[in-house]
Amino acid sequence: MSPRKIIIDTDPGQDDAVAILLALASPEDVDVLGVVAVAGNVPLPLTEKNARIVCELAGKPETKVFAGEAEPIKRKLVTAEHVHGKTGLDGPKMDDPTMPLQDQGGVDFIIETLRAEPFGTVTLCPLGPLTNIATAFERAPDIVDRVQEIVLMGGAYFQVGNITPAAEFNIYVDPEAAKIVFGSGVKLTVMPLDVTHKALTTRPRVEAFRSIGNRAGRMVAEWTDFFERFDKEKYGSEGAPLHDPCVIAYLIKPDLFTGRFVNVEIETESELTLGMTVADWWRVSGREPNAMFMGDLDSDGFFSLLTERLARL
Repeated sequence: MSPRKIIIDTDPGQDDAVAILLALASPEDVDVLGVVAVAGNVPLPLTEKNARIVCELAGKPETKVFAGEAEPIKRKLVTAEHVHGKTGLDGPKMDDPTMPLQDQGGVDFIIETLRAEPFGTVTLCPLGPLTNIATAFERAPDIVDRVQEIVLMGGAYFQVGNITPAAEFNIYVDPEAAKIVFGSGVKLTVMPLDVTHKALTTRPRVEAFRSIGNRAGRMVAEWTDFFERFDKEKYGSEGAPLHDPCVIAYLIKPDLFTGRFVNVEIETESELTLGMTVADWWRVSGREPNAMFMGDLDSDGFFSLLTERLARL
């Protein structure tokens, strides 16, 4: 089979960076048409810079990187420097990128690419807030039916929230955008906190990255050393969840994941539960399913895949 054409929409973030590395190390599985930055973990000037840093780290400076939206559709931007550090890629020292940022806006790139590529052949891979995707859908409704699938990291059901008691960060930052995407009718596969918290770094797994012996493996180990301190303190866990690489791992080896096709609605009004993904896991609402919500992961298989692919860079 030919590699799957994808657009990565991202707000790097150390775990976003690992997801980009995994994709760029797997050309037989995914063809990265472009990387579009969005404001999220840190503001847009840092996320577009970080995306270029990661592409250069992968040895893929020819990758096209675009700047998307700098603010959520209706709300003031909420960021996550408390997790990722002031640059979004805190930990090891990273050189500024030399590869260019594309002149075209990220949303326009998404629209033009979906119109130009054969019908139903492009998968969108949002790793951050859904602002760019929703803006593209609102600006160009004709592209919605042209999307093959959206595979995204966001939301939760039993795990509930990580930025508020009820909401996961990516959905919380722009719930109106999430509502548009989840209501679009596009085939949706979702990696919620419930599954990403099973992609948990442990000391042996981090040392396996470090022992690869290349710069990419060392950087991933050092990024993990930095950001897992937050999760260890917050959750009392052995390590940190690698949220965003689950999206790319699913495209490469979908049998690593299991889930349910359920209805998911996005809360945009409540003060207490703003940004909550109301997932009808037990199918009690009578609402039509609209998303494959993943619930379990072969974590050993996931980390084996990640280590093997990083070793290529």
